[in-house]
Amino acid sequence: MPTDPVCKMEIDREDAEAEVQYQGNKYYFCSEECKESFDRNPEQYIRKRKTA
Repeated sequence: MPTDPVCKMEIDREDAEAEVQYQGNKYYFCSEECKESFDRNPEQYIRKRKTA
């Protein structure tokens, strides 16, 4: 199951409120608010994911 990169919530792809394609990867979000946060600064969330 994918994890929302902003809030770290696990989400079923079919239940995701939003999704975005970024640098060849698809990210799923539990809410539009999380997607908007990601859209403002995606590298902040990707960096966290790579180091976690």
